[in-house]
Amino acid sequence: MQLRVGWDRIVAWLNWKGPRAGKRAVFAFMAGGLVALAASVLLPALGLGEEALKVCLQISVAITAVTLFFSGLFIRRIIDDGRQIAESEQRFRRAMEDSAIGVAIVGLDGRIVQANPAFADMLGYTRPEIEALTFLQITHPDDLQVGRETMMRLKEGKIHSFHFEKRYLRKDGTAVWAQLAGSVIREEETGRPLYLVSQIEDIDARKQAEARIAEAETRWNFALTSAGQGMWSLDMRKGGTTYSETWVKMLGYADGELDGDPDRWLTMIHPDDREIVAEADRAHLDGETPFFEAEFRMRHKDGHWVWILDRGKAIERDAEGRLVRAIGSLTDITERKQAEERLKVSAAMLADEKERLRVTLQSIGDAVICTDAANRITFMNPIAEKLTGVDVGEAMGKVLGHVYWAVDEESGHRIGLSRPPAGERPHCDQNTRAVLVRRDDTRCSIRQVVSPIMNDREEFCGLVIVFQDFTDARALQRQLAYAAAHDALTGLANRSSFIRTMEERVDQCRLNGGGHQFMFVDLDHFKAVNDTGGHAAGDALLKRVADTLLNVLGPEDIVARLGGDEFAVLLKSGAGERGPIAARSIIDAIRNLNFSWDGRPYSIGASIGLAPIRAGCGEVDEIIARADAACYAAKAAGRGCVSAAPDEASPDEDISKDGVTSLPLAAAS
Repeated sequence: MQLRVGWDRIVAWLNWKGPRAGKRAVFAFMAGGLVALAASVLLPALGLGEEALKVCLQISVAITAVTLFFSGLFIRRIIDDGRQIAESEQRFRRAMEDSAIGVAIVGLDGRIVQANPAFADMLGYTRPEIEALTFLQITHPDDLQVGRETMMRLKEGKIHSFHFEKRYLRKDGTAVWAQLAGSVIREEETGRPLYLVSQIEDIDARKQAEARIAEAETRWNFALTSAGQGMWSLDMRKGGTTYSETWVKMLGYADGELDGDPDRWLTMIHPDDREIVAEADRAHLDGETPFFEAEFRMRHKDGHWVWILDRGKAIERDAEGRLVRAIGSLTDITERKQAEERLKVSAAMLADEKERLRVTLQSIGDAVICTDAANRITFMNPIAEKLTGVDVGEAMGKVLGHVYWAVDEESGHRIGLSRPPAGERPHCDQNTRAVLVRRDDTRCSIRQVVSPIMNDREEFCGLVIVFQDFTDARALQRQLAYAAAHDALTGLANRSSFIRTMEERVDQCRLNGGGHQFMFVDLDHFKAVNDTGGHAAGDALLKRVADTLLNVLGPEDIVARLGGDEFAVLLKSGAGERGPIAARSIIDAIRNLNFSWDGRPYSIGASIGLAPIRAGCGEVDEIIARADAACYAAKAAGRGCVSAAPDEASPDEDISKDGVTSLPLAAAS
């Protein structure tokens, strides 16, 4: 029993020490056996006797047996280690070959020792071609320094992995953004670096999207600056709130000085206004109001107070309903609030016609109409005459409705102007979405402030109506609203407005039944136009494609540009059979486009994926994903054709493994 325990300990020691320790042990026993054998031969010559000879022979045999035993263990260990290494190499090779992300083994000199198919395809090379190059040869000239310091630190053993972004050059010379992540493989005993294993992910689309977003933000900020408005954006993922440069300057701060803490703005609010702001904020976060709106005072950096009109809206919440993202605008309304305050103070002091005249003179810059307690007109200034189209001589003494008729811009209902109900505290009524209807039925948008006039006995004496021509400002608002919902290049619906429409249609199908068809249109060979004719040619062609889609489809169908050369169509009417027919018409029309740029003709095509919209079809993103997969299948089938993603498999249809029904050109027509 003790002998067995001893052997088990020896075997465990060899397994722990590894093959090299096994080698040393075997060599030691063999050496001992040879020494004992030599002693058994030499001892008789030395005359040491028969007993010494027997002892040497026994020791030699024992050591030889032990040597053979350990040799067997060592050989078995080598075989097991070899099998494990082979399995590990096979797993690594399969993972590398099948990876959708580029993988490369790189020597310390930058030479590409081995690359997987994904990396070669990403740069347009074959594997032998790319493995004959170095990373310096395929790196964009402007990014040669990127990562160089990291590689030096890797070689020095200061770090063991790396992660950075840079641009590479495809075989055709075009640049592609990539994200690198990897580590250095070192010799086990010495720690000497042997080679690098890098993962290279194509992030070119993301970079282009970021550039487009930055450009859009620049245009948006310019528009806000021109309009004298600031903007704030709350993003809890990015660490808090950011403010536009226009706004921080209004408060006397430098750009970025107020960014960060999402609650800092609350500390800058006037103490008398904090409760009102907190209640408006709570009501919006609890879903009681569609958006946040509040007027309050904020402290300027030099200490004085600035009146603010803050409008905002939560645009993203997490799974627990907590706020994640919100956006809004800030407007300095100090001058307006000061004017309103002057009007209120003046109205409270008016007791007769003389006081009304003083209020009118203070409001001389705007159109002003005054009435008495019976709602008869007592005064109109020249601007009010101009806006209403009624002379003051004709208006005096008439009921207000004879001269001034304002309706709500949205509902068209008349905005009543009369004395406050008995027992109710008088207040200033403000309406910024009113329309003035003149006698000749012409209209103009106005912003009006209606102030009741109370005497020192708190008796109602009449109204002071102050209004401004707001037509141009309202038109600008409508233009901004249109720009927010339409693609700037083609005039089609943009992605966000199209998604909202899709969501409405999906909800209608769930409630009322019926169905529609969603069409994902991706242009074929469009990149060649951009590469050879430039982006101006590409933009001109995209406009032609947009016009073609509108001409081919019906007036009730909705067409949108999702981005780049991708379009979407929502067929609002007709049975399901209309989808393939309409898709074929689009493909034919785009193929027959006669487009030339700088005297050079270009020919493009389109591949289309169809997906049904009906009850049980899932959410909007699922529908778009199915249509996108169908479009991918159409491209794989040779481009210029239609593929459909059915909601139910049919025995008469050929369903591919990813759930896409292929429709040949004949079937689509």
